[in-house]
Amino acid sequence: MQGTNRLTINAALRHFVEHEVLAGLPISPEAFWSGLEAILVDFTPKNLALLRVRDGLQAQIDAFGLANRGRAITAAAHEAFLRQIGYLVDEPSAFEISTDQVDPEIALMAGPQLVVPLSNARYALNAANARWGSLYDALYGTDALSPPLEPSPYHAARGAEVIAYARSVLDEIAPLAKSAHADAVSYGIAEGKLVVGLKGGGVTGLTYPDRFIGSRVSQGGVQGLLFKHNGLHCEIVIDPAHPVGASDPAGVCDLQMESALTAIQDCEDSVAAVDAEDKIGVYRTWLGLMKGDLTQTFAKNGQTVTRALNPDRQYTAVSGAALTLKGRAVLLVRNVGHHMLSDAVLLDGQSVYEAVLDAMITVASALHDRLGKCRNSAAGSIYVVKPKLHGPEEVALTVALFEQVEAALGLARNTVKLGIMDEERRTSVNLTACIHAARERVVFINTGFLDRTGDEIHTAMAFGPMQRKAAIKTEPWLTAYEKRNVEAGLAAGFRSRAQIGKGMWAAPDQMQAMLRDKIAHPRAGANTAWVPSPTAATLHALHYHRVNVAQTQEAIGAQARTGLSDLLTPPLAQSNFEPSAVQEELDNNIQGLLGYVVRWIDQGIGCSKVPDIYDVGLMEDRATLRISSQHVSNWLYHGVCSEAQVRQTFARMAKIVDQQNASDPAYRPMAANLDSNIAYKAGLELVFQGCSQPNGYTEFILHRSRKLAKAKGAQPLPA
Repeated sequence: MQGTNRLTINAALRHFVEHEVLAGLPISPEAFWSGLEAILVDFTPKNLALLRVRDGLQAQIDAFGLANRGRAITAAAHEAFLRQIGYLVDEPSAFEISTDQVDPEIALMAGPQLVVPLSNARYALNAANARWGSLYDALYGTDALSPPLEPSPYHAARGAEVIAYARSVLDEIAPLAKSAHADAVSYGIAEGKLVVGLKGGGVTGLTYPDRFIGSRVSQGGVQGLLFKHNGLHCEIVIDPAHPVGASDPAGVCDLQMESALTAIQDCEDSVAAVDAEDKIGVYRTWLGLMKGDLTQTFAKNGQTVTRALNPDRQYTAVSGAALTLKGRAVLLVRNVGHHMLSDAVLLDGQSVYEAVLDAMITVASALHDRLGKCRNSAAGSIYVVKPKLHGPEEVALTVALFEQVEAALGLARNTVKLGIMDEERRTSVNLTACIHAARERVVFINTGFLDRTGDEIHTAMAFGPMQRKAAIKTEPWLTAYEKRNVEAGLAAGFRSRAQIGKGMWAAPDQMQAMLRDKIAHPRAGANTAWVPSPTAATLHALHYHRVNVAQTQEAIGAQARTGLSDLLTPPLAQSNFEPSAVQEELDNNIQGLLGYVVRWIDQGIGCSKVPDIYDVGLMEDRATLRISSQHVSNWLYHGVCSEAQVRQTFARMAKIVDQQNASDPAYRPMAANLDSNIAYKAGLELVFQGCSQPNGYTEFILHRSRKLAKAKGAQPLPA
């Protein structure tokens, strides 16, 4: 470790910052480290005080729950109590946010959003490049239309099904004045207008000619036709020499959809970064994205592939002018929450709040984008998403942190834009006040059922046993939460300035169900929602062609606001559970918990597709872990299950998780050495110490256990 005045800095981190992040920037190492020190000196006591407020409020809520245990607590009484203790604050007078210099992908357009771990550079590149995707591939390679098939040999019947569906999509996006796209035998351009030849002779044009906006044409003829609908683009790709185009009367070989407009590159819940070494890897990937030089080389289908950031897409507009469309998603970076500590830098010998490190290093890295060709933000903004904020005071502290970072790095005020994740109960009930605290720089609010449910369980831990997890999703509190989020954003003037988002589709192999169900998100007035893969982004993009979000938001904005009553009603069980239901719920929770934790601890994988108890692959991260661990803790607390039953279930589920991972050569089995297996013991801690963990967070146990596993890395655990 090397020191700078009151700071002690990990040598590798210092070298990375000074020789990679600051290289080419007009910021000296001395200025960077002195700026970091000054921010830490100011931020640390303020943040510590607010974390103590969290604990104090939770203690009072626990006492209130215990005092009223077994009684029906009215929403009015609950609200009065929360106001009395300062948990719930008065809403500010009517206002509108004033955020400016926001890219259209965030301010004006509606479309899918990816979230991807920065600990995996290949995934990070995939997400950045997911701005465009093949609809043919997305339909052919998933269960979107029918059960998936092996990719080779080519299945003609499946291909015909895909093509027919894609033609129906074109009928929605660019309907023909006569007939349908299934009858097209040729596509051409005459006097700047689309001309479509039809089966049996005759030609037609578009019902709405202005939706055709450009083309790609070579000496061989038309190669691509570009359309715009509901703010999103799609392109008919024409290539008679392509195996698919050769069998198509019009030579169409694909439909390219504008898909992930934005992507959150994550330093938080989807990564397992527990020390300086891990954080440098996370930061280096973000730096490569901001410099535009990130590449990854890997083997695929027996060949070596090098992946880099996609270039922009070039067309000729209908007017004849050059038309350039962005080839990459606009990237936001998610920093860690305010409760996280790091020993990569010490202040007066003590670990520092990691949120400050994240802010300084990710924003400094983004300066390369601003000083270069604005590969990411054409508006010159830097987008930082903040998770796990509790109420307006913590939002205000984040705003102050960003102001200090801007000053330290020579940026104009409000260059750094703030995304507020509405995933903690205290933020949900005070969302308008939270937005007001960041009204000059907020660009994003979203709902996330996963972390929000974990916090709901922990906050109301003492009130009584919770319903089963599946039933929690059907309770009034969740409907109120989802509606109030959209209503608060619209009332604060988010239209044309900021995103209102919805949460993740967690089943990446269930695209047919996603096509059926996730249209609910744009219908709810959200102009973005999270998807688990680029393929899912391409399919989810169809929903934004089918729903005009701007019109939906206008209608919602004219409606009365949803009150607090339902939001303040926790999803408590109304009767005892059958013993078989208790065991089934324990099996489900503990199997998923162990399946995630063992990869986190032993392999450093922060987000992965984990098979559930029914062998259905679900995307798991710390948010899903928080729900499972808190749910079991709640049932233990209220005697729904016993400690012996939970321990027996853990031991039995360890064997099942071992079986599910038997084909993974990097996997370390748990069942043979339960008493000494670090991952297994971490799983037990997450449940048995769940009530005492601040806000039900999992990071403290995970990080300590992962560090121990890394320390023993040269000596594999006993089999």
